[in-house]
Amino acid sequence: MAYDADVIVIGAGLAGLAATAELVDAGRKVVLLDQEPEQSIGGQAHWSFGGLFFVDSPEQRRMRIKDSHALALQDWLGTAGFDREEDRWPRKWAEAYVDFAAGEKRAWLHRQGVRFFPVVGWAERGGYDANGHGNSVPRFHITWGTGPGLVAPFERRVREGVARGLVQLRFRHRVTGLGSSAGSLDTVTGEILEPSDAERGAASSREVTGAFELKAQAVIVTSGGIGGNHDLVRAQWPKRLGTPPRKMLSGVPAHVDGLMLGIAERAGASHINRDRMWHYTEGIENWNPIWAKHGIRILPGPSSIWLDARGRRLPVPLFPGFDTLGTLEHIMRTGHDHTWFVLDRKIIGKEFALSGSEQNPDLTGKSVRDVFVRARADVPAPVKAFMDKGVDFVVEKDLGALVRGMNELTGDELIDEAELRRQITARDREVANPFTKDLQVTAIRGARKYLGDKLIRTAAPHRLLDPKAGPLIAVRLGILTRKSLGGLETDLSSRVLDGSGNPLPGLYAAGEAAGFGGGGVHGYRSLEGTFLGGCLFSGRAAGRAAAGAVS
Repeated sequence: MAYDADVIVIGAGLAGLAATAELVDAGRKVVLLDQEPEQSIGGQAHWSFGGLFFVDSPEQRRMRIKDSHALALQDWLGTAGFDREEDRWPRKWAEAYVDFAAGEKRAWLHRQGVRFFPVVGWAERGGYDANGHGNSVPRFHITWGTGPGLVAPFERRVREGVARGLVQLRFRHRVTGLGSSAGSLDTVTGEILEPSDAERGAASSREVTGAFELKAQAVIVTSGGIGGNHDLVRAQWPKRLGTPPRKMLSGVPAHVDGLMLGIAERAGASHINRDRMWHYTEGIENWNPIWAKHGIRILPGPSSIWLDARGRRLPVPLFPGFDTLGTLEHIMRTGHDHTWFVLDRKIIGKEFALSGSEQNPDLTGKSVRDVFVRARADVPAPVKAFMDKGVDFVVEKDLGALVRGMNELTGDELIDEAELRRQITARDREVANPFTKDLQVTAIRGARKYLGDKLIRTAAPHRLLDPKAGPLIAVRLGILTRKSLGGLETDLSSRVLDGSGNPLPGLYAAGEAAGFGGGGVHGYRSLEGTFLGGCLFSGRAAGRAAAGAVS
């Protein structure tokens, strides 16, 4: 049989690039397909903050963080909560990934030129017992260059493969079917879309200009998740998270539609844990959007008071940055889709960061000078732009005006000034004493014992109603779609399994399409910094396995 390549890779995001790079290293011929134009190569990783999960790294040790493989595995398993029969392979992937994160992951990336910001972040702090959800220690390492800096070495390796005649890049190729012959999945069919000069992330034309059929000895699916398809998100929304939001922001472009998952299922693939998903609760509308319903996530420090739509503080331990899905579940049971951060200028200047490469030009541009300028700024420029132009921000000198602005923004008189003043005044009394029963104040003080938080992420405890810390700020927060935690079931060689648990000959999957490994390496929850790493780890495994399987 005549083949067009040894392997066809579907999806030119980070997982697809990692898989293709490994195939090139093995001397295999690859056709890399993507429905978007070439300017979108790298997929969602390009837009990311570049956060990576490492265990006992040099950066951690320099920050006097004591981490270990045992502690990381304890945190991962306590967070994942594996409890299903189909969690057999996801759990094996989790154990393998923690081994990778505590072992060769950092050195492997370092050899390719990837470097890291020296201050380690502390994401998903949990707030439960030692065996529960959350990171016991800071593990969030920011790539120097953010998402583009992480994509670059893998794109470079792929383009070197193009120069060697090993890789064909075929953009604007949308896959519609997978087929088998001689007992192996070896055929990919689809539509050719008209050329597009749409900027990265913007909607591109869906005008069909032709059809294609390609054959290879193996096919790797790295097509991503469902976050841009709100109808599919709602259809797969789990009952445990309450009623699906009426309004959602998109953390990914519309072409992240999940359609390839259905195509793989029709070819016999097992799609598991589709009700497990990861959406953020701190979303704000982008004042300068690139795609429809474009939202940005606030990466908060622990000091803002978090209120539900009616102005009531969220319960312990649902503080900013502690438990994403626990907070989402609580919000969706309130009957409203939005919540509020209430804070002041002192807090926003120290604690607010915005997720995304484009929102962090200093780190993305690898400018040490700009990092220092940002650190010295009263409010970082990207955050100040949202304060000035974002529709979700209310900035006022006194609490009465702030409450009026909050109610005007939502069109409802849901926030009562007297009640909000009572809550803030009570909280402010606790700050004046070295002892407290307010666990958020305790958490703030605990955070500042970590040097990284004290330097750049956590404001010194102070009274919110102190005029010297003002003006007061309220930020309306929406639900922001992001990641699928379930996906195509795979073994540790990234081979896709059928409904009986047997490998589908010729078919592999990696990245978000495979639940970042196994069909759901994270279980119910993520420790953060593990999505990009999951793409790299599973993409690398798929590329190496496919390279070894083809002649």
